[in-house]
Amino acid sequence: MDTLLSILAVIFGVVGCVGCIVPVLPGVALAYAGYVCLYFCSYAEISVAWLVVFGVLTAIVSVLDYVLPSYMTKKFGGSKAGERGAMAGVLAGFIFGPVGIIVGPFVGALLGELINDSSDRKRAVRSGWGSFLSFFVGTGIKLAVSLWLTIEIFVDVFKNLF
Repeated sequence: MDTLLSILAVIFGVVGCVGCIVPVLPGVALAYAGYVCLYFCSYAEISVAWLVVFGVLTAIVSVLDYVLPSYMTKKFGGSKAGERGAMAGVLAGFIFGPVGIIVGPFVGALLGELINDSSDRKRAVRSGWGSFLSFFVGTGIKLAVSLWLTIEIFVDVFKNLF
């Protein structure tokens, strides 16, 4: 059973890291699933405390991924309409796949600002740019957590092999 769980842990970890870059896959959640698989191996040196810490971190990062476009839209000078547009763009982006998930928040924030005040195009573009940058910030955070989990998996698995 340890062999199967170890293989699953490594696969989930690697696919989780890829999932941080490919927007359709739930990267951090997959990497955490690998960590959970490893926890159930007889040789694992994972405490319940670390399992909980990484679980909470996974939940926080997952929520941030949805909230960050709205937050960064506001930080770049967007109004409530731009924030709502960015959030709507995140949700609508799922319909259009990976490209929609990347571009959706930008388009949503831009349209939200233009609907709110069509005369201030500069603000609308700046607001959209903030939500677009949030994709890269969110991806960086997800990738950092997923890599941390995956490194923990690899260290534990390969320490057992040698």
